[in-house]
Amino acid sequence: MLIKSSEYKASYVEVEKCPDVPIPEFAFIGRSNVGKSALINYLCGRKALSKVSNTPGKTSTINYFEINGKFHLVDLPGYSYAKVSKEKRNQWNNMIRNYILKRKQLQYVCLLIDSRIPPQKVDLGFLQWMANNSVPFIIIFTKADKPGSKEVSTNVQTFQNTLLKSWEELPPMFISSAERNVGREDVWNFIGKAVEEYDPLIGLT
Repeated sequence: MLIKSSEYKASYVEVEKCPDVPIPEFAFIGRSNVGKSALINYLCGRKALSKVSNTPGKTSTINYFEINGKFHLVDLPGYSYAKVSKEKRNQWNNMIRNYILKRKQLQYVCLLIDSRIPPQKVDLGFLQWMANNSVPFIIIFTKADKPGSKEVSTNVQTFQNTLLKSWEELPPMFISSAERNVGREDVWNFIGKAVEEYDPLIGLT
């Protein structure tokens, strides 16, 4: 898919105030510092479209980016960030869950997983929560920056094997690396097809 335009639109703290427009949305989420903003910048071919920070927990709002005037990428706060108050964590968690469960325009959640580390309990728990609530999602493994890394291959395979212990079928999975220019075309092909199949009458019921 050719990206002709990408533009930051606005940020929200309440799902009810998110844009009331009949275009599909693809939400990016994962553990804090998994690389959500960096991946959005890589996909859009822009270095500073979404602000990247080395500080975990920097994203605290629902951030909207309009692509080609046809759909939105949505950057959600990261989960499992421990260095904020319990009240703040609960606030973020409620915001995330309200968005995912209530947003009619949401086509897919893009769950980002750090490919450099073994499967984490918090990621598997969030994934299972989405499955239990029939939320359509894909998995994007991030930070696969070392060519031929056995560590990345092992971690991805272990993640798949862990899911297959209780799942009959795996969700769509992609491996990405801005440094190696890997995964961009595959992710856009998937999103592009979903945009073409989007029915605003169904999405907004």
